Amino acid sequence: MKHSTNYYNTFIEIAADCKAEKGEMPPIKGEKKTVANLQFDMLYENPYKYTSDDVLFGVFAIRKEFENGELDEQREHYFSKGQPCFRASPLTKSYGWGIHSNKEGKIAIYGVETEAYQNFLADDTIKKVKAMNSKRK
Repeated sequence: MKHSTNYYNTFIEIAADCKAEKGEMPPIKGEKKTVANLQFDMLYENPYKYTSDDVLFGVFAIRKEFENGELDEQREHYFSKGQPCFRASPLTKSYGWGIHSNKEGKIAIYGVETEAYQNFLADDTIKKVKAMNSKRK
């Protein structure tokens, strides 16, 4: 069975305990880009180009340095078990980005300070889910 992280016609709000007051570019730490950096890079320049599955597996593949020839097999293996969705992403938990999934499941990020973010919150036709808190209560 294939598991998916894709949402449809849904808006993932920032976590209740997110301290960011606006969408922030994740800071670069050390030599290699973090998960947050890679997710941000894929989404910021490419709104509604990728699904959640595309981004989460793409970041995993970059970090694991898979060869192009093994991507299909590795993707199948990756989604053979459940994976954390964007509700657990550092973008939604720490850096102030909401994520909208359109009806095709393609996603885009919106800073919490933007008018678009507020419009998604006010739109009754879109399902809303909150990102997971960073700290356990």
